[in-house]
Amino acid sequence: MRLFLDTANLAHIRHGIELGVVTGVTTNPSLVSKEGKVDYKALVKEICAVVPGPVSTEVLSLECDGMVDEAHEIVTWAENIAVKIPATTEGLKATSVLAKEGIKVNMTLCFSLNQAILAAQSGAAFVSPFVGRLDDIGENGMDLVVDIVDYLSYYNLPTQVIAASIRHTAHCLSAAKAGAHIATVPYGVLLQMVAHPLTDIGVRRFTDDWNKVMGNAGILPQQ
Repeated sequence: MRLFLDTANLAHIRHGIELGVVTGVTTNPSLVSKEGKVDYKALVKEICAVVPGPVSTEVLSLECDGMVDEAHEIVTWAENIAVKIPATTEGLKATSVLAKEGIKVNMTLCFSLNQAILAAQSGAAFVSPFVGRLDDIGENGMDLVVDIVDYLSYYNLPTQVIAASIRHTAHCLSAAKAGAHIATVPYGVLLQMVAHPLTDIGVRRFTDDWNKVMGNAGILPQQ
């Protein structure tokens, strides 16, 4: 399972890339708004220049023609852009048009297997079930990820599952076990995935033991 960052914060994206574990980014209008008043196009282009893999960028139009027009503009910003289209009837129409043109679509705001089936049939490159938002209304969001993965695998379809709306590290673990191709995570969750108290204790113990014996001899023995 690959890891994307769900953010528009350039500093967080650069850190994730430096760690060597982040291969893509997903953004949306809410995430961009958190960065204050920015030049949206310039920000997306800078993110695309940093990230080695897909950068999902959302359209704002609600009608098919507007979505298609926006997508045509957005994909000129960088070669690694995937256009985020909502799982609506107009979104399906737009996705089918864009997919035929070879434009990668990430069908977002997916909350049912039916929507995922339609996304795959319309040619979406990615489908994003929103796990956390389903959990918020008393459903098990990860069950949907399992169902979508099973469906795509059974019919050998190329659409990839992006487990989205990830709220905590347990979601990441469950997404990996479910066979999701990608999990897109907030920066804070990425850092939590690294952290473990036993690792911290072990590092301190090794350092203390070394210092007791070697003192100021250096971190490594001199040759």
